[in-house]
Amino acid sequence: MSKSYYDPADLRKFGNITDWSEELGTKFFDYYGKVFEEGALSAREKSLIALAVSHVVKCPYCIDAYTKDGLQRGVTKEEMMEAVHAASAIEAGASLVHGVQMMNKYDKLSM
Repeated sequence: MSKSYYDPADLRKFGNITDWSEELGTKFFDYYGKVFEEGALSAREKSLIALAVSHVVKCPYCIDAYTKDGLQRGVTKEEMMEAVHAASAIEAGASLVHGVQMMNKYDKLSM
């Protein structure tokens, strides 16, 4: 079996980041915990957003964590996939909109 950079077991070690920078690690986890509390958005909605964003930033650890979290919060596979498609559409649109810059530059250079 080939080795991979990604090791699912590393997700359990995430809390260890405070070992090398206690103050910043603690501040991060305080902030992270606060963000995912119930608020104007439910924890379930935030979990679904986190899953979608995880795909855009291409973090396998986050995808694992928020797939599990979503399941625990009753998010269906259809909701998960729809969220991933919504995130993918935004990511594709963000890439394609830069085509306007290319078109403008092409027009300017072609004159």
